[in-house]
Amino acid sequence: MGLIAEDRKGAILIWTLDREARLNALPDPEDGDAFAQACARANADMAVKCVVLTGAGRAFSAGGDLTAMRDRRDLFAGSGAEIRTRYRRVVHRIVRSLYDLEIPLVSAVNGPAMGLGCGIAATADIRIASDRASFGVPFLKLGIIPGDGGAWRLPRDVGYARAAELLFTGRSIDAETAADWGLVNRVVPHERLMDEALDTASQIAAQPAQALRMAKTLMRQGRDQTFEQILELSAALQALAHQTEDHQEGVAAVLEKRPPQFEGR
Repeated sequence: MGLIAEDRKGAILIWTLDREARLNALPDPEDGDAFAQACARANADMAVKCVVLTGAGRAFSAGGDLTAMRDRRDLFAGSGAEIRTRYRRVVHRIVRSLYDLEIPLVSAVNGPAMGLGCGIAATADIRIASDRASFGVPFLKLGIIPGDGGAWRLPRDVGYARAAELLFTGRSIDAETAADWGLVNRVVPHERLMDEALDTASQIAAQPAQALRMAKTLMRQGRDQTFEQILELSAALQALAHQTEDHQEGVAAVLEKRPPQFEGR
């Protein structure tokens, strides 16, 4: 059985990290391919408008496999140069694939999200946490550093000082603290988690497909580009959006006071 169990509800894909016996630890050597292929399929299917990512069992993901680290096998075998190459081909491929997903990603964090697990949860555009969730980046406790790009991503999510506190102390935070810090959008009772995530995904899936993907591109580019650059990109994408049939349908629906019927054209 592969790492990602996939289900589909209309325009929504549900990806479940399905390694429950190991608290959804990752990555195994094949996990980079698993994420890259899943994301490529989603990007290629214009009928898909949102992905919900969660974990099987009581954890979202416990992060790295400590026994593999101890035994110096799999990702952690060989020389420093070999390990570096595997990080780039496996760990970085996971986070790049998720970050480059063209459609909105919602993480439904059902339990502990540690290390790379925290990084994967935070790669989502919208993060919804169970009241049983917790978050941490305890790399220094293991004598290592964030190898998943967390030093770039986490300060952007929670600010430098809070990111530094999480990393340098190695402590974890509960779901309510994560919401207070801006790491997650909101916290819901555990039994309501998937209902809340799917309700959010359904609202996203009601939007027109082409404009939705353009909007995500703008949001992601806006994190790093200048205001002037975003204005130019906005004008270019807006010109394309004005040419779509869905734009005409949206305008007509508002004027006629009826729900729109978007066709992805």
